[in-house]
Amino acid sequence: MKILIVKLSSLGDVVHAMAAVQDIVRERPGVQIDWVVERGFAPLVRRCKGVHRVIACDLRQWRKTLFSAATRRAWALFKAELQQERYDAVLDLQGLTKSALVSWLVHLAPQGKRYGMANQTEGSSFEAPARWVADVAITLPAHSHAVTRARMLCAKALRYELPFEMHFGLLAHTDQAPAAIKNIAFKRGLRGMVALVHGTSRADKEWPLACWRELAQRLNEAGFGVALPHGSPAEEQVAQAIAHDLEHAQVWPRLALDGLTDALATCTGVIGVDSGLSHIAVALALPHVQIYNFETAWRTGPLPPALPEAPVFQTAVFAQPCPSVDAVWQAWQAVLNA
Repeated sequence: MKILIVKLSSLGDVVHAMAAVQDIVRERPGVQIDWVVERGFAPLVRRCKGVHRVIACDLRQWRKTLFSAATRRAWALFKAELQQERYDAVLDLQGLTKSALVSWLVHLAPQGKRYGMANQTEGSSFEAPARWVADVAITLPAHSHAVTRARMLCAKALRYELPFEMHFGLLAHTDQAPAAIKNIAFKRGLRGMVALVHGTSRADKEWPLACWRELAQRLNEAGFGVALPHGSPAEEQVAQAIAHDLEHAQVWPRLALDGLTDALATCTGVIGVDSGLSHIAVALALPHVQIYNFETAWRTGPLPPALPEAPVFQTAVFAQPCPSVDAVWQAWQAVLNA
């Protein structure tokens, strides 16, 4: 059986969909799973256990130069790669016009079908073409976590019971992380490094610089080093400002997404805002505190353990206008103890 996952973006959404892939691998042994994704996220999807082929596209870029010769050539190459196989099931986990277009272009095997969402869920985008293109439109609970939504759609489409256990299958190679990153805690005699994920694509999700500096100081005093990843010049400036005058702080060099995954995996834990890197931390099963200025952690934050008595080593902290340093610190102590 050949299955195509259509989940194009964004970083956090792509990570959330990985758990559904692990369910399919477990419940339908021997299937071939391919995945269509925006090129920028392709290196991460190649780290997802069970994915056979990654088909990269540049829809975000192509929309800006729709009628250029270069875009037409790139689109033709993408379409040719997409149509190399005939699929028994196409699973549109995005629910948008762009993912519907990709699903529509796919060649189906005899008796093959396209599956998609029949409805919008709370806090998530949904566009009507996704339902029109689907041969089978699946109704999902309106109040659904992003991870659970993808898992439920795949389970209903492929007719298996949703597994009790959940894994993301994101593979990290800590031995491939830069030596300066993976050995710094050992060289300085620290308890470990804690990555502070301060960067986000939305300004209203940010945590104040003063809070980051105070948290970093507390971590140093508790024997932890602070690691500061960044993905833009503006984020690098914030990282430098957090690290200023701290004894044990390291501003990481700019890393590609797969290298950043390897580097995060060397850390003792991660504290971050609602962003793609924080969701990678969740997928890597690292001790993690996720900071929310909005009451949306139920939809995208770390899920509670399946068993009520299980230790909680990943959690979210919410307050408005933003959580206090004390609240985040207490949450970090709790997940560390767990």
